[in-house]
Amino acid sequence: MSILSLSEADFSFELDVAVIGAGACGLCAGLAAQAAGGEVLILERDPSALGTSAMSTGLIPAAGTSAQKEADIIDSPEIFARDICAKSKFRTDEELALALAQESAKTIEWLVNDCEVPLSLVDSFVYPGHSVMRMHGTPNRSGAELMGSLSHAIEREGVPILTNAKVTNLFADDDGRVYGVRFERPDGSSEDLGCRAIILACCGFAGNPQMLSQYIPEIKDGEFFGHPGNKGDAVLWGDALGAAVADMSAYQGHAGLAKGFGIPILWPCIVEGGVQINQTGQRFSNEARGYSEQAVDVLRQEGAVAWTFYDEQRHNLMLEFDDYKEAVAAGAIRKGDSLDEICMETKLPIDGVSQTLLDIASLVDDDQTDQFGRSFKGKKALSPPFYAVKVTGAIFHTQGGLKVDKNAHVLRADGSALPNLYAGGGAARGISGPDASGYLAGNGLLTATTYGRLAGLAAVADLDD
Repeated sequence: MSILSLSEADFSFELDVAVIGAGACGLCAGLAAQAAGGEVLILERDPSALGTSAMSTGLIPAAGTSAQKEADIIDSPEIFARDICAKSKFRTDEELALALAQESAKTIEWLVNDCEVPLSLVDSFVYPGHSVMRMHGTPNRSGAELMGSLSHAIEREGVPILTNAKVTNLFADDDGRVYGVRFERPDGSSEDLGCRAIILACCGFAGNPQMLSQYIPEIKDGEFFGHPGNKGDAVLWGDALGAAVADMSAYQGHAGLAKGFGIPILWPCIVEGGVQINQTGQRFSNEARGYSEQAVDVLRQEGAVAWTFYDEQRHNLMLEFDDYKEAVAAGAIRKGDSLDEICMETKLPIDGVSQTLLDIASLVDDDQTDQFGRSFKGKKALSPPFYAVKVTGAIFHTQGGLKVDKNAHVLRADGSALPNLYAGGGAARGISGPDASGYLAGNGLLTATTYGRLAGLAAVADLDD
């Protein structure tokens, strides 16, 4: 993954904008760039457009959307930005957080109206850290479904996409201006493509063990649940071109990856009163803080596992999500009609689990928090039948990356922009601050879709320069 000089290029064709990566960021970038009048090509290493986005829940947060207004939800970019910054304890770039929040509703309306992505407001619960309901998702709340809709838009709008094309090199000069790419086909042959602008939409580095050990050693032993293309190519190319990076220790962890099944158990069951317990039947942290920072706490337990424990009310809520239905079908979810039965199913000690349930029940009508700082006030106590699933801690994707401005221009350390390089999604620095605790649900797809749209627009607008 190196930078080559222009003299080494043999361009077979040239165009305005090359987009590297066909996840949500890359497809949004391609759609926006072509709609703005650019001649575009999306290059994807895999046989189809999926990326990390296809492995997510497909939920995109936005403030001030039509769907929120129809539901009489009062929200604004300022409220949204405050939530983003509060989650990271105000250690993220507040200017960028506000800029993305201001563009978030435009992205949702563009996806719905221009790209025909069937997004609706998730109105059954509020994710931790969000002050109001602002998550928007496809009917089955699935990242694969979101990617399918975006792929249909690509096909419908005639945006060219070249699959099985792994970009191996960029061609650039000493000033950091990029003139094209070299990509490799499955048979080992390579081809050079010339372009006037490049958008890096090719994931982060969660699948690169060496980079994880360097930047985020605390999660290096967690399971990697992401696209295999997460090798850090964008960061390595950007660094070679003189770009700055930031928040390289930030990532989205997940404390609910079903052990042995590789299916994420989403957080509504926890938000609505479920808990996580270890092999002794005891809770070990405030699991309601968020699924990202909870991942490391799970990895610290015996066997690096925990049990997500809940009841039928929460089980029924979870059936809204395709991932959970897949976990049920795969046999990952254990059920017991009584405490004795669920403990037999899970081999958890009944005394430990019984005491945990009593402790929770005592807080339901109490203003006090438990020893971990969690409140259960207003939640219904867990009651039979019970459900449980064994989970481990995982890393889904990194949140650090190339520094960008509010229009996705890649920046040098002095704050100046590289001439024609743009980045979004996992390739760019996110808005989650310097560690896992700053990840607010939806931050990944917010930056993927919004930076993708903005990068596509900026790349075409800047062509005359």
